[in-house]
Amino acid sequence: MGRRDNRNSRRGGPRDEERGEELDERVVDISRVAKVIKGGRRFAFRTVVVVGDNKGRVGIGVGKSRVVPDAIRKATDRARTQLKPVNLSGRTIPHEVVAKHAGAEVLLRPASPGTGVIAGGGVRAVLEAVGVRDILTKSMGSANVLNVVYATIKALEQLKSPELEARRRGKDIKEVTPFWNRKKNDGQA
Repeated sequence: MGRRDNRNSRRGGPRDEERGEELDERVVDISRVAKVIKGGRRFAFRTVVVVGDNKGRVGIGVGKSRVVPDAIRKATDRARTQLKPVNLSGRTIPHEVVAKHAGAEVLLRPASPGTGVIAGGGVRAVLEAVGVRDILTKSMGSANVLNVVYATIKALEQLKSPELEARRRGKDIKEVTPFWNRKKNDGQA
């Protein structure tokens, strides 16, 4: 038992330095799982944690342990190591996208400023952690929180940068940005 405590304290050093950057951690789901063994059932907890910097990076982690705090710590550590960049367009996403993971399907649609995050459950946690403030969403298919979160991450990975897409199509950037951004750009020019 003492050896395990020493190992955790050694690992705790670098982890504390990583926490120097301000990350938004959200526990999305805590569920009790059972493993059937010879003497009966052994219960544990599975937690799903979303970590983001509110500036375009997000990660998801899943942790299991016999006690909830350890499961949350494991999930948070995994989420921190899996931070991925996301292409955003100001406070929203650059274009509409649909993604599917297992039975869960998620639709993300950009929204004009002032709309807010119209989403529920796992989708809201992921979008707020990544830094999206105006978006419309629809979760279709399975309501399994873990699959919905994975589908949302897949959808965010599919987003393309408006600058790169305009260059690829050979168009002006105003033609590929949402209409509310076009008006703002025209008024300044």
